[in-house]
Amino acid sequence: MINFIQDSIFNNCDAPSPWGLYFQDSATPQMEGIVELHDNIMFYLVIILFGVGWILISIVNKYVSKKNPISHKYLNHGTLIELIWTITPALILLYLMDEVSDPAMSVLAEGHQWYWSYQYPDFLTGDEEFIEFDSYLVPESDLDEGALRMLEVDNRVILPELTHVRFIITAADVIHSFAVPALGIKCDAYPGRLNQVSVLINREGTFYGQCSEICGILHSSMPIVIESVSIEKFLTWLENQ
Repeated sequence: MINFIQDSIFNNCDAPSPWGLYFQDSATPQMEGIVELHDNIMFYLVIILFGVGWILISIVNKYVSKKNPISHKYLNHGTLIELIWTITPALILLYLMDEVSDPAMSVLAEGHQWYWSYQYPDFLTGDEEFIEFDSYLVPESDLDEGALRMLEVDNRVILPELTHVRFIITAADVIHSFAVPALGIKCDAYPGRLNQVSVLINREGTFYGQCSEICGILHSSMPIVIESVSIEKFLTWLENQ
């Protein structure tokens, strides 16, 4: 268990890291799209930053009002085309993230103050009931060696890799938010309402998230841990439920 946690953390950036300045390693197609869109926009922003900075510095140095007054002229900008090439890929990405079609399985995630409940409506136990469990934060005093403080839970969500999974997200009391950065998931959970988001995890690993909506005094005690395993291991896990 300890070796698996350490391999997941050090071989892949699947959890928050101190002074982290970039995304966690993507594990789903939608997160790859988010990272690619971010990198493309940042590339042009850096070019624009240096270009505009160079122009401003040149104007300040060369065009002093006493020596060479600047004549007032209109400068045309490509505002419309800039909006088009920025907004269009963002809208396409949002559509792909919201589109949920033909999932292989579903998982119901319900937020409570302050823990998560999960249900697998596609699978039944020996008592002909849905597989369901609560997931609580593991106190620091009970953590295993190598586990992550304020991120580890007693019951993880186990999912098979390379499988289209639909998360149905709701809340039992106040507004929560189901967020797992490495999977590109961030969906609000409202009482009395069902939201959905799809995910296809393309590799094995352990992915950490948290409630990202300030939901009360123990808001920081609602971590989310999703473990992606092979189909064989997932079937074994199902048999043990």
